[in-house]
Amino acid sequence: MEPGQPNALYHSESQQEAFLVLSGECRLLVEGEERLLRPWDFFHCPAGTEHIFVGAGNGPSVILMIGARSEEEQLLYPVSELAARYGASAEEETADPRQAYTGFEPSRRERPSYWDRLPWA
Repeated sequence: MEPGQPNALYHSESQQEAFLVLSGECRLLVEGEERLLRPWDFFHCPAGTEHIFVGAGNGPSVILMIGARSEEEQLLYPVSELAARYGASAEEETADPRQAYTGFEPSRRERPSYWDRLPWA
């Protein structure tokens, strides 16, 4: 993620997740609080925890994100004043990802524009 760029919208899931910062700096917005993370910082995200990451520092950040999806998975995109400061809040609370991401470009499977600046490039 580039500085200031969120990786998605602020949300919670019914499944646990794990995150490991591999390079760069990022901000973790979690349960209405903000934490700065650096390489090798780890975040265990229990089910139902509201969270999102936003790039920070002077260059791109890379996070290993681990989770498992199930057919029963439930999502919630709450309205968050903190996340809104970073362009990462849903406009209104919803459990529907299509509604939460209205107005956003669909994601694409391609290398990001900053690929050549990553540690392994």
